[in-house]
Amino acid sequence: MNKRPVSKILASSLAVLTVAASQAAMAARDHISIVGSSTVYPFTTTVAERFSRATQFKTPVVESTGTGGGMKLFCQGVGEGTADITGASRRIKQSELEMCNENGVDVVEVQVGYDGIVLANARSAKRYNLSRKDIFLALAKEVPNPDGSETLVANPYKTWKDVNPALPNTRIEVLGPPPTSGTRDAFVELAMEGGCKKFGWIAAKKSEDKNAYKAICHNIREDGAYVEAGENDNLIVNKLVANPDALGVFGFSFLDQNSDKVQGSVIEGEQPTFDSIADQSYPVSRPLFIYVKKQHADVIPGMKQFLAEFTSERAWGEDGYLADKGMIPLPEERREQVAQNVRKMNALGNLAKKQ
Repeated sequence: MNKRPVSKILASSLAVLTVAASQAAMAARDHISIVGSSTVYPFTTTVAERFSRATQFKTPVVESTGTGGGMKLFCQGVGEGTADITGASRRIKQSELEMCNENGVDVVEVQVGYDGIVLANARSAKRYNLSRKDIFLALAKEVPNPDGSETLVANPYKTWKDVNPALPNTRIEVLGPPPTSGTRDAFVELAMEGGCKKFGWIAAKKSEDKNAYKAICHNIREDGAYVEAGENDNLIVNKLVANPDALGVFGFSFLDQNSDKVQGSVIEGEQPTFDSIADQSYPVSRPLFIYVKKQHADVIPGMKQFLAEFTSERAWGEDGYLADKGMIPLPEERREQVAQNVRKMNALGNLAKKQ
């Protein structure tokens, strides 16, 4: 008598439970649930509002939880108590993808556009002209010893002038997002690491000890120079207006929407503009994503129609309404590839190299 292997029985049981949970989601919830990045939030909200006006479906409920927080909620499993979509201002991590898969979630990746990360201040103050090396030296927990030796010391710099004589004699005070934020992840990778590796002896550590290299380049000082201001980028904008000596870290879309109040620093000769981010000449730019729970696509009312709206030319195209909100469109060929993948609902496998 042949016996079915236990692994096959478990796999079959999991499949049944997944289908049952998905059907329960349909029975218990009549709207789309979206969580995730504060940067992607205004874009997703705009699509949700347009979608609800143009269709008979209920308006999707969108929550700003931060990229990391959104991933945790999204990857909890399938069913009515879990999110259908999460926004991310960085690509999903392998560990997050594994968490999703372990909980029975098949993930569909949708790159929706680009964004730049700005270091901005109030328009009433002088615009900063910075390099990524300046940013690293101002904000890293440990920096190369000022005596020129290849050693690290606790960050001694108090003012921007201490970092670079060409900069203002103003106390270093930067308001930015917490560690759960995708903006924070992208900022330390693109801006701080970009400056950190300008020191050849530190850059050499990447091949010798990747963890040690990352610790040097990514760790932000905790002595008050960097102030965690939560996931609310609008709050940072308001604080910059109230304190012209401070700088703030947030996405380009918030700069674009508040250009009457704040201005973006020039970084390595490039201002953060729609065009400089689109052509990648601005050095601190990144892709934006939404991630979709494949199991919910056919059971939550309006899911496929919402995704069709998000990936339509009227939304994410060069002249689309998301560009008016500050999102930088993908190249036309890339948009076509992503839209086709969404229509096929191809689940994400192990992560390839970053896009």
